[in-house]
Amino acid sequence: MAVQKLPLAKALNESLRTALETDPKVVVMGLDVGKLGGVFRITDGLQKDFGEDRVVDTPLAESGIVGTAIGLALRGYRPVVEIQFDGFVFPAYDQIVTQLAKMRARSLGAVKVPVVIRIPYGGGIGAVEHHSESPESLFAHVAGLKVVTPATPSDAYWMLQQAIQSDDPVIFFEPKRRYWDKGEVDTEAIPGELHKARVAREGTDLTLVAYGPMVKTCLEAASAAAEEGKSVEVVDLRSISPIDFDTLQASVEKTRRLVVVHEAPVFFGSGAEIAARITERCFYHLEAPVLRVGGYHAPYPPARLEEEYLPGLDRVLDAVDRSLAY
Repeated sequence: MAVQKLPLAKALNESLRTALETDPKVVVMGLDVGKLGGVFRITDGLQKDFGEDRVVDTPLAESGIVGTAIGLALRGYRPVVEIQFDGFVFPAYDQIVTQLAKMRARSLGAVKVPVVIRIPYGGGIGAVEHHSESPESLFAHVAGLKVVTPATPSDAYWMLQQAIQSDDPVIFFEPKRRYWDKGEVDTEAIPGELHKARVAREGTDLTLVAYGPMVKTCLEAASAAAEEGKSVEVVDLRSISPIDFDTLQASVEKTRRLVVVHEAPVFFGSGAEIAARITERCFYHLEAPVLRVGGYHAPYPPARLEEEYLPGLDRVLDAVDRSLAY
């Protein structure tokens, strides 16, 4: 059947399987992606079915993994790299920023570097240091990179397909605490645009915009607000670079209020750019300042404290109430 109910993790696995079956130039590579199937089992069974030349277990060397992927892409392959945890990407940051992001511009478009870098990100799983970070704004700031993140199994399947087919490098952030959330996936549907935002819930009084792991939290907040007679619209951004400001603008012009929610620290987070751009675009429509909800400007805490750090239902609803009070 084309329509299946899958956990987000399994949807990613099926997407990689489809890509490997469809295009012999697709190569999956990373630490423990082969025999182990990845620490989250996203690549489970792929090496067994496609061989060690297509699903490659690499040494523990993120810079080498990404550097090798760049070389493969220059030779016509479409490498899909897995960084095991968000905090492990920084040894490869130099390769990503100084090489991967700039190759196409440096060659005036003659060279394509179709590399996908998959990064499980965010907290909520009780992990140790360097395993629960949200570095998306660091990559969104770099011209030449596309930065996307799915919030549903359907988007996980289709957005990964589109990322692999893109001729530009894509940083693909996977919300790890949502890996086990289930949803319907139609593997024969026609996907929407990769960088188009999605209105996840209609509303008239206020817009909540989120992406990745916080979309579910915002939908729960909208349901809680509805019990008090407040109509909250939820927009799933899906793409962090580029951002679909047209969909956001249309929503804010309707509701006249905006609250931006993400797990990453509020300070210099992606919400700051959204707040500034929507204020410029919608100044005469806004009836309250754009508010932001996110993590604190502090290193990610030990697991016992992460529930205090992560923006949850209460913090989102507090921002909704503050906005509606203007």
